[in-house]
Amino acid sequence: MTVVVSHLNNPEGRQALSTAVAEARARSARLVVVAPAVPHEAPGGEALAEVLARLDQFGVTHEVVTAPGDLAEALVDAAVRTRAELIVIGLRRRSPVGKLILGAGAQRILLDAPCPVLAVKS
Repeated sequence: MTVVVSHLNNPEGRQALSTAVAEARARSARLVVVAPAVPHEAPGGEALAEVLARLDQFGVTHEVVTAPGDLAEALVDAAVRTRAELIVIGLRRRSPVGKLILGAGAQRILLDAPCPVLAVKS
């Protein structure tokens, strides 16, 4: 069993990761973290190293997949490849007008996902 989560170094990404860790632990599942590909020197690289250290502390079996291109596509691909039982994504708060329009990436994930998607907000 697998839980797949997207990781971005922002409040939404951190909330998604925390929720995904809790879901993986509750389901005794492996966690697959899909992160954008960034050079190791970039701030995102340091953030990803911190994430890996935290995952080791939580005792969750995990794998990190880097997405050189479209993060939404990589997330769905990882879910298909691992036969995931759940995808976790983070959403940001939106204005009343913005609530009428879901982000393009989130919409593609919801429509293309091979399993349930849990959307969390920070």
